Amino acid sequence: MATALTNLSTLHGAESLSAAGLRLGIVVSEWNAEITSALLKGAVETLLRLEGEEENILIESVPGAFELPFGAQLMARMTDVDAVICLGCVIRGETPHFDYVCQAAAQGILEVGLQLELPVIFGVLTTDTLDQARERAGGRHGNKGVEAALAALKMVGLAQRMSRFEASS
Repeated sequence: MATALTNLSTLHGAESLSAAGLRLGIVVSEWNAEITSALLKGAVETLLRLEGEEENILIESVPGAFELPFGAQLMARMTDVDAVICLGCVIRGETPHFDYVCQAAAQGILEVGLQLELPVIFGVLTTDTLDQARERAGGRHGNKGVEAALAALKMVGLAQRMSRFEASS
């Protein structure tokens, strides 16, 4: 289990990241709100701690994880955000619904980022139990919302560096 080995919420080198001047979008699922609100809180607090401005953080909600890709696509196309962070939580049930929702969310979020050439971050918990989700939304495995915010900043930085390199060639 990857999270058993590393708690990326305390990622070394995060102090070199900055959200100053960036416009960042967050699309958050309403389903499993106990968990997704904790992920959202972790992401927003991280961005603010790293010099982000509250007015530059755009937050929109969608019904569930399945709707995250479309929400991310709308946000990316209709605003001038530098990245979109997708936050959700899917907990395994008794039917294959879990597999379909997880696959669709992951594939859709990936496609939005690749098609729009914009960092679109997958911050969706896919757990077997509510307790496992709680452990990853501020519990012993940290807060994956924090990790998603850090990933967004790293990817924006990468895009900015590559853009400067491309312009100078």
